Amino acid sequence: MTNFKRVLIATVMGIVSGLICTGLASTGGPLSFPLFMNIFTGRVLIGFIIGISALRIHWAINGPLMGLIVGIPAAFGGMMADVEGFTPASMFMSTLVMGIIYGFLIEFVTSVVFKAKQKKL
Repeated sequence: MTNFKRVLIATVMGIVSGLICTGLASTGGPLSFPLFMNIFTGRVLIGFIIGISALRIHWAINGPLMGLIVGIPAAFGGMMADVEGFTPASMFMSTLVMGIIYGFLIEFVTSVVFKAKQKKL
């Protein structure tokens, strides 16, 4: 059984994370629409997946794990982006690492700050 408060908070945090991440990524110039959508939807999906996650593991492991799992496909998409100063391998790794970091932050805000824990079955 999912906790609606948890799903809502985590998804909203995913949206906020997506906006922050795309804002930071666009400091070197405007992002192409596909790259913008790859970054934004990846962060929103991380938040939603964290919200519905039923894994009974500590929040500090759950968030980064969900960020890693969701970040893998996004990292492959990031390899196709033509960003000055980044090789495809560095785009892959930076997308993956940032997914893990944002997963941790989303889970931290959801579980610790708002105390929206997963309901016990």
